[in-house]
Amino acid sequence: MLLLLSLLPLVVVGHERVEWEEYPLVVSTWPFVEAVRAAWRAVDAGSSAVDSVSKVALLVRNSVGPGGSPDENGETTIDALVMDGVTMEVGAVAAMRYVKDGIKAARLVMQHTEHTLLVGEKASAFAISMGLPGPTNLSSSESIEKWAKWKDSHCQPNFRKNVFPANSCGPYHPSNFVRLPDETCSNAGQMQTINSRSLHVGVHSHDTISMAVIDKMGHIAVGTSTNGATFKIPGRVGDGPIAGSSAYAIDEVGACCATGDGDIMMRFLPCYQVVESMRLGMEPKHAAEDAIARIARKFPGFLGAVVALNKKGEHAGACHGWTFKYSVKSPAMEDVKVFTVYHQRQNIREISIFQH
Repeated sequence: MLLLLSLLPLVVVGHERVEWEEYPLVVSTWPFVEAVRAAWRAVDAGSSAVDSVSKVALLVRNSVGPGGSPDENGETTIDALVMDGVTMEVGAVAAMRYVKDGIKAARLVMQHTEHTLLVGEKASAFAISMGLPGPTNLSSSESIEKWAKWKDSHCQPNFRKNVFPANSCGPYHPSNFVRLPDETCSNAGQMQTINSRSLHVGVHSHDTISMAVIDKMGHIAVGTSTNGATFKIPGRVGDGPIAGSSAYAIDEVGACCATGDGDIMMRFLPCYQVVESMRLGMEPKHAAEDAIARIARKFPGFLGAVVALNKKGEHAGACHGWTFKYSVKSPAMEDVKVFTVYHQRQNIREISIFQH
């Protein structure tokens, strides 16, 4: 059953197959409508897919960059990735401080180094040496206020485990936690971990955009920008700059974008799985569902979503644990449309899918 509302956002339950006969096409996680419009303007004017992904950095950085999710020290750092589906080149930065433009920095890694990933302050120094503005304080009054309230709440919830003191801001030390042999794979232990993670991983606890663009030549590129999980342990790198996890593209097959609990999702490389499944003949709907199901079987409490896009322009979303939205702009659309994918709790597998 398909339900379409004439006004944005477009809410959809079920799936439908539609084949696009012309490019360009832009797909993004979440309702980052302005970023999708910016990418569309670039690609519709003739820019390549990888250039169009890179050019949205100025808009993206205001939503998923400076002033976003602070870490335990109250600092904002940025992870980003750009991947060219034609050449399979990847540029990425992780835990980057003092530089606002994560996607631009990632593109510079791709263009001016033989490396794939640069991290930390050395990534910042490289980006600044290549002409990006900095050093810049990436915090904002909002992020500092958020961090101060968290400190007042004894730094709860957080990403620490098996430490003492458990209900304070540290300093932390390993606890004398001992797991009994017959508890190694117990459901009780698993659910305790899941319930703990659900307190601090959610729609509003991190900021991520992952975008795929098909240009007028039919070439594909993807890009991701994030400042990671709120109150993450300093030094943490999630799935944002990891090719195959937050995003992946192969020119002759298609692309995938992902968002969610990056610490769990990066263990499964869901976007690599999606694209490879489509290479083997799966429709986007089934490829997206399969990738999410693989994670859910091991971590039934995780929160996450993927968007699959094939060379025909067919796109599908699948999510687990939350309601997920993604944005699309095609030649057939007057403006960006936002599609909603619902987590179907009544479904035994607890996976919600949408295909267009």
